[in-house]
Amino acid sequence: MNQEKIGKFIASQRKVKELTQEELAEKLGITKNAVSKWERGLCLMDMSLLKPLSEILEVNVNDILAGEIIEVKDIEKRSEENIINLTELMDLKSMKYGIIGMALFFIILVIISVCKNISSTALVSLLSAYNSVTFISRYKIKKDKTDLFVGVMFFIAVICNTIAFILS
Repeated sequence: MNQEKIGKFIASQRKVKELTQEELAEKLGITKNAVSKWERGLCLMDMSLLKPLSEILEVNVNDILAGEIIEVKDIEKRSEENIINLTELMDLKSMKYGIIGMALFFIILVIISVCKNISSTALVSLLSAYNSVTFISRYKIKKDKTDLFVGVMFFIAVICNTIAFILS
């Protein structure tokens, strides 16, 4: 899902309806800041707001998820794409707990390595793995090739550090 495209679409449709961010937020029972974040592509709305938002903007839920008005001939294809994208987004959200656990594990390892004077190679590998997962997850959401490139580079660092750790 392209958050920026969706955000621009919401902003344009809101303006067509001659609503301010504050008025839209009030109708949805949320803050103006939440609407601002959507429109800037910083985050997506809670999925429970999709239907009310579509009704206020007088567009389909599929139009919102696609970030554009979908032509009638393309509705079936685009609906399927939107469902797949939503599923992937939910999977990524569930990954956040794994990432948080990995970060806590890394902090514990740093503390142990400082106290026990252990080589930092394993820690660098773990940090690189964490960053690799983070950037590749961001790529799946935003489709920004820079995130993919950085994620792959961190993955390569993991492999190199693991080899160095095994050989030392």
